[in-house]
Amino acid sequence: MSCETTRERLSAYVDGELPPDEAAETAEHLASCAACAREYEAMLKTVQTVREGLVRHHAPDVLRARVRAALRDEPATARTAVRRRDWGVPWRAAAAALVVAVVSSGLTLLAADRRPAEPAVAEEVLASHIRSLMPEHLTDVRSTDQHNVKPWFNGRLDYSPAVPRLDDAGFPLLGGRLDYVHGRPVAVVVYGRRQHLINVFSWPADAGRDADPSRESGHGYNLLHWRRGGVEYWVASDLNATELQQFTTLLRSTDSTSTGAARPR
Repeated sequence: MSCETTRERLSAYVDGELPPDEAAETAEHLASCAACAREYEAMLKTVQTVREGLVRHHAPDVLRARVRAALRDEPATARTAVRRRDWGVPWRAAAAALVVAVVSSGLTLLAADRRPAEPAVAEEVLASHIRSLMPEHLTDVRSTDQHNVKPWFNGRLDYSPAVPRLDDAGFPLLGGRLDYVHGRPVAVVVYGRRQHLINVFSWPADAGRDADPSRESGHGYNLLHWRRGGVEYWVASDLNATELQQFTTLLRSTDSTSTGAARPR
């Protein structure tokens, strides 16, 4: 086997992604070629350095389950294409790309039936919802009392978010937090439904007329988005679509009351 072919396979060889016959050929060549062996050793040291320098965080069980479900939903042809991708890029560039990917990694979940102008916002909302499932990320203020949650946002935002109580309908208030979506800080009010969590995002709309709720879904999550009274609303949850629609209907029925309106200050 030539040195050029060996170097093309090195990254896959290090990652254990080569078929057995190609792995055996590569190992045999490395044992007899000092130049390729040096490339291989340098690559191993780079990978080791990257791994040792990383801060490892253990994902919560619910996030692990979501990732596994997303991978199961991925077409087999796409997985095959990734495994057999072209390794002709010089390994130093590949190693640099690996560092960037690890440091800045995150989940990008694409939803169906999305308005063309809003894909980035939907992805940010969904990513924020997933982050909130990690320990100690769900709420900044934890309370079932709207009179504790709503005043907590005072002085932290330039508007007053909606914080209705929907306990009687089976959607207890859990608390609230600040998040960052679409280039600005936003309010998130958190509700529960059995073992499910519901994040309600709201912020003053940049422009546009009122719009009725539109539903998007992907990888086990449902999102609902609407615009009303100069306010953008996004609801994200893994709750089934029927119950999430019921929750949204209840929420919208309160957003014109004194305890439910999200108004600029």
